[in-house]
Amino acid sequence: MFAGTLTRNVETAAAEYTGTIHSTRFDIAIQLETRPKMSARSPDYDVTAVNKSGRKVRIGTAWNETGNTSGNPYISMQIDVGLGPFRVNAVQTKEARTAQSGEFEIIPLVSNGLMKSGSISGELTAMDADNAFTGYIANMMFDLEFMLIENGYKSEETHPDYRIEVSSPRGTPIRVGSAWMAKSSRTANDYLSLLINTPDGDLRVNAVQNEEQRGGQTFSIIPFIDSGEQPQDAGAGLSLVA
Repeated sequence: MFAGTLTRNVETAAAEYTGTIHSTRFDIAIQLETRPKMSARSPDYDVTAVNKSGRKVRIGTAWNETGNTSGNPYISMQIDVGLGPFRVNAVQTKEARTAQSGEFEIIPLVSNGLMKSGSISGELTAMDADNAFTGYIANMMFDLEFMLIENGYKSEETHPDYRIEVSSPRGTPIRVGSAWMAKSSRTANDYLSLLINTPDGDLRVNAVQNEEQRGGQTFSIIPFIDSGEQPQDAGAGLSLVA
């Protein structure tokens, strides 16, 4: 569960990018400093931060990348702050690319595979404004309240329609997953397919409406059953390169 921002600096700055990265356990200011490349796949940047003693330390590496299908540039980072390595991407909205802005948003990359749905409870409710949803998902081990926010990075049909966000203890929005609007080929009913990064791993679930809910704003979250109706690339999960 990670969130953050990254900003391209002026050419005279010591670091090419500066930003912050957040999780439920830390808030860290980071810099991306250009490093000599030893080969084509060598990192383009060192990721650095200042520790509690005031010493600048290297906490990871980063690469300039280009989306395979979209052709849009993004930055891939591997970072370790002492809790084990993790991967995130820094991407831009369509508006930011059009404006040639130096503003990027840090989003999580897909984690270590899917967990089984098991016994899951949850509900999703459409909000009256902003094309958003609010909801929760819970089992005996975790209980997450979240929001579905319209995905401003969507530039291809296979990209998620919504980003799933929770709040850190300080109130910082943290992206924990993706959601796709879909239609059942069997019943022609609309539903949402969700991929959520829970504390136990990535979880696939669907949000559907029963007969009593149909036509209203409330959906029930049920365990994912592979019926072959899932939106294309729904398994791409948390890694959204727009």
